[in-house]
Amino acid sequence: MPLDEPLSDAEFDELDQFLLSDQCADDAMTMDTLHGFLTALAIGPVEVPMAEWLPHIWGDPKTPPQFQSNRESKKITGLIGRFMNEIMITFEAAPKEFDPLFCEVEAEGGALLDGEPWARGFWEGIALRKQAWEPAWASEIAPLLRPIYLLGADEVEEEELALVETLEQRHQLTLEMEAAIPAIHHYWQASRSAAIQPVRREEPKTGRNDPCPCGSGKKFKKCCGESETD
Repeated sequence: MPLDEPLSDAEFDELDQFLLSDQCADDAMTMDTLHGFLTALAIGPVEVPMAEWLPHIWGDPKTPPQFQSNRESKKITGLIGRFMNEIMITFEAAPKEFDPLFCEVEAEGGALLDGEPWARGFWEGIALRKQAWEPAWASEIAPLLRPIYLLGADEVEEEELALVETLEQRHQLTLEMEAAIPAIHHYWQASRSAAIQPVRREEPKTGRNDPCPCGSGKKFKKCCGESETD
């Protein structure tokens, strides 16, 4: 499957089910958190190698995913790589069509959006290059980052907790966050220190005796670097 091919509905569901399964730790990312995480990496100031960010998806580093086979490991890793490329290509070709993956919750007045899981993922993506993101907090986009901070940060000021207590408050912050994404993308697009390239996995750069970047805990030669024979 080409790396620039978007995930089909069936592939999306397959990845979703894997992340929610007992094969992953309880704190592994869900699809909405993963989408926020990958978005931060895609539009941020510097490129982060897949081998570095991939293990963060699985949650507790002491509990790597339990792939049933090398084939499954390669397939799930490939789906994540294509999910990332889909986001990057959207920002490159049609940024106005970007659609964050927010939760929708039924309320008395109708469905409301809760972007808290998505924001947590975005915040974790920022944390991977916290120093590189630092200039944004003193720039014109600082107010645009505030909804992401309020919804996604591990810790906020005690007086700020009252701003995210209700679903209605989180809905409003989610709308503000969605509206802010194009400007955040544009800010780093203009001042990016290194162009982010789509994920390329044809020639693995990982040493054969290094830990496999998929997070399985095995050596690369015994996991994704092994010929697909099962």
